[in-house]
Amino acid sequence: MTERLTCDVVVVGAGMVGAACALYAARAGLGVTVVDRGPVAGGTTGAGEGNLLVSDKEPGPELRLALLSNRLWTDLAAEPGLGTAFEYDPKGGLVVASAPEGLAALEAFAAGQRTAGVAAETVTAGQLRELEPESAPGLAGGVYYPQDAQVMPTLAAAHLVRASRARLLTGRTVTGVLRSRDGAVRGVRTDRGEIHAPAVVNAAGTWGGEVAALAGVHLPVLPRRGFVLVTEPLPPLVRHKVYAADYVADVASDSAALQTSPVVEGTAAGPVLIGASRERVGFDRSFSLPVVRALAAGATRLFPFLERVRAMRTYVGFRPYMPDHLPAIGPDPRVPGLLHACGHEGAGIGLATGTGQLIAQVLDGRTPDLDLTPFRPDRFAPRDEEPGLSGRRFAARDGNPGRRGRFVAHEEEAE
Repeated sequence: MTERLTCDVVVVGAGMVGAACALYAARAGLGVTVVDRGPVAGGTTGAGEGNLLVSDKEPGPELRLALLSNRLWTDLAAEPGLGTAFEYDPKGGLVVASAPEGLAALEAFAAGQRTAGVAAETVTAGQLRELEPESAPGLAGGVYYPQDAQVMPTLAAAHLVRASRARLLTGRTVTGVLRSRDGAVRGVRTDRGEIHAPAVVNAAGTWGGEVAALAGVHLPVLPRRGFVLVTEPLPPLVRHKVYAADYVADVASDSAALQTSPVVEGTAAGPVLIGASRERVGFDRSFSLPVVRALAAGATRLFPFLERVRAMRTYVGFRPYMPDHLPAIGPDPRVPGLLHACGHEGAGIGLATGTGQLIAQVLDGRTPDLDLTPFRPDRFAPRDEEPGLSGRRFAARDGNPGRRGRFVAHEEEAE
């Protein structure tokens, strides 16, 4: 038996971004259906650390989106019962340098961020030990970002879907995008029936390219694999999200090769989460001992006490990588009624609320809070062959530089 359900908008994907799109669209008065082939937060969201960061973003469109999202996360956390439910923790972020040259680069980067509205405080070596008493001796200092926060991502996605009161259809695979004779969207086809709507939001994360292809358009979303190491439960020995300066350069890198940089943070439940690794190996989920060893070694350089702590497990996820490091957000001019909200790479949790609000504003016919031009879904034009990028090379239209040119000096260069 098949169903034919009718609503105002179908959101494809029940991860964090899809949940936020559903919430803000519903609050705009739209009837929303969320559909996913798996459970809520069953993809990239469930393999994330829950970071809400402004600290790793240079001035530009992504930082503007991060600041908007940061304000919206703060508002959601203040709603009765909601922030507590998804373990919102405004812990702040701490970026550290091991040498004076690295600290100078951090300070220069932070100076640019301050002009864009980021709160960034330079931290001396002595102040660093006050903020993180268990941190390694001899670090040169760092920059503290009080706006950085954290949520428990699976809880956040689940509670935002619940708060939206959207119709939730899990365990249903979208097999096609329905279009009228004039090419406009009229819903989706699933393996259990059709869902009719004049608008479809592609919030499928790492699989956003596949959903786009169902509508006959190209979106170059690629998986970028990352591991996270989880320790045994501990007292609150790590107070902030703490990472080395080269983490920012790794995020901005275009390389398909393995990159690791130490990122350490505690959780409300007690375990410490240790990252971060990045590599483009397709959807290969196999365990990599060298990667995990590199993560552990980097973490102990920041926090020597971790050498005596047991690692309980690891998990792996795929960040939705885009060639210019910016997500696709907004209407697709190639298919009327199709909107995209995917390609956020490792920042999807933090950028979800802003993305959701922007999508809802477009759906509701309002002027978006941010200029969506840098996030245009059709900004990529396929060119000639390039192995490692799904057999294609992509150029950003309109000279969109994306997210490149970070620190003047990386930590490994400074050392």
